[in-house]
Amino acid sequence: MTENFIKLGIPAGSLQAATIELFRKAGFNISGSDRSFLPAIDDEQIQPTLLRAQEMSRYVADGVLDAGITGYDWIMENGSDVVEICELAYSKATNRPARWVLAVPDESKVKKPQDLRDGIIATELVNVTKKFFADRNIDVKVEFSWGATEVKARLIDAIVELTETGTSLAANNLRIIDTIVTSTTRLIANKQALQDKFKKEKIENIAILLKAAIDARTKVGLKMNVEKANLDKILKVLPAEKSPTISSLADPNFIAVEVIIEDKIERSLVPALKRAGASGIITYPLNKVIH
Repeated sequence: MTENFIKLGIPAGSLQAATIELFRKAGFNISGSDRSFLPAIDDEQIQPTLLRAQEMSRYVADGVLDAGITGYDWIMENGSDVVEICELAYSKATNRPARWVLAVPDESKVKKPQDLRDGIIATELVNVTKKFFADRNIDVKVEFSWGATEVKARLIDAIVELTETGTSLAANNLRIIDTIVTSTTRLIANKQALQDKFKKEKIENIAILLKAAIDARTKVGLKMNVEKANLDKILKVLPAEKSPTISSLADPNFIAVEVIIEDKIERSLVPALKRAGASGIITYPLNKVIH
C-alpha cells in the first residue's frame, strides 16, 4: 500500500451493487464486496470500506473516513458537517431521486399533514421528519421504526418511508399525502482531508470519473460515413453535444462523422441519417462522458 491513500466509504446494502457497477464503469474494479466489509480495489491509492449509508456521513465528519458515498437524506438526518463534492444521480432501482414520503392507509381519513396533529408517525428518518412537522407547527410524536414500516401504517397514524417508484406502497394499499424530503446520492468528504493536497485531488478525480460514468449511461456514440455532397444535409439532422468530429477517409469524396447522442433518440435518428445519405452507420455504448 502506498503511503498516499484515501479511506473511502462504499455504501453497503441496497446501494451496494449499483455503486460497485458505477465504479466499474468509471474504471475501478472492486472485488470481494460480497464476502468482506474491506473489499479490494485495483487502485493502491484507495482503501475502501463497506458501511451502511445511514452511518456514512458521521464517519466522514469524524475523520474515520476521508470520503464516502451516501444519500442527501442521511446527511440531513445526522446533521453531519461534511463537504458535498458532487451529486451522483443514481440509486438502487432507477436514476430518479428517491423520496421520503408521508403515507397513510387508503382507508384513512387523513388528507394532509395537518390532519395528523397529535398523531404518531413511524419512520427511520426521525430527525428530518420531526423538522418537517415542526416547521409547520404540527404537534406529532415521531417514533423510530426498525424496518417493515409499511406494516406499521395500520397500527399507528402514518409512516414516513423511502420510495423510488411508489410500487411497494401501492402494493400495501398505502396512499402518499406529502413528500418529506427528496434525496439523491452524494460523494462527501471530510473537511480536514480536503486540506491535504493529495487527498483533495484524489477525491476530485474520483468525482470526475463517477460523474462521467453516470453521464454516459444515457448516451451512445455514433459513427457514419458521409459523401461530402451530403454533409450539410447530415449536419441538419444531427443533434450534437458540440460540433461533430469530421475526419478524412481514403476515398476523397467521403468523410467520417462521429458524434455523441442521447440514447433515447438513436432509434429515430439512425433511419433519418440513412435517408439523408449516411452509410456505414455504427452506434456503440460509452463508459464515460466528460464535459
